[in-house]
Amino acid sequence: MFSAGFFDAIIDYPDLPIRQHLHSALLRRFLIGLSMGATALFIFNAPFGKKSGAYINPAVTIVQYRLQNIDRRDAAFYILFQFIGGSVGMYLVYFLMPGLISSPAINYIVTQPGSAGTTVAFIMETIISFLIIITVLFTSYHQTLYKYTSYFVVVLITLFITFEAPYSGMSMNPARTFSSAIVSNQWKVFWLYCIAPIIGMLLGEMFFVWKRKPFVSV
Repeated sequence: MFSAGFFDAIIDYPDLPIRQHLHSALLRRFLIGLSMGATALFIFNAPFGKKSGAYINPAVTIVQYRLQNIDRRDAAFYILFQFIGGSVGMYLVYFLMPGLISSPAINYIVTQPGSAGTTVAFIMETIISFLIIITVLFTSYHQTLYKYTSYFVVVLITLFITFEAPYSGMSMNPARTFSSAIVSNQWKVFWLYCIAPIIGMLLGEMFFVWKRKPFVSV
């Protein structure tokens, strides 16, 4: 969350050089996507990420619990600290650059529906959450592709931020949306970003189990 706030601010803030010289919103989102993809790659491959599993998302944690990779108690604490960690990250970036992160152009990187409306945002959040979890699951359980799971995720994160963000804000993560909401006190359609990612990932998990039923028990 600190990385998201920091890079979004320095790339999209109107008075900073990148925004002044790069007028294409698409290209700016691509840069933000690359920065977030690089952040995710670091988290996945860092020693602390490998030790924890680097789920960083309550919806992913729920899927891992359903796949019996973690128990109920651990799942509850994973989710608790995902919300705490994201919130601390946002408060930290707000403390360091309050004028930038609170400006209308950045608006605490709050996730909210685009001009297409709430229904489209819900559908898109469900779809991208479905796509990322089936990518994670199918590659993680593949005998050769498992080594590249993090790179597949990075590519998807970059593409989603570049192309999907105008529709839903590209959350896929209830803790991510909560972190922006609690700092900004903006809770409009917060429910959407709690429900849609979980639905999308549960559908992806069920699809994965159905396709690999002889090999995976839930």
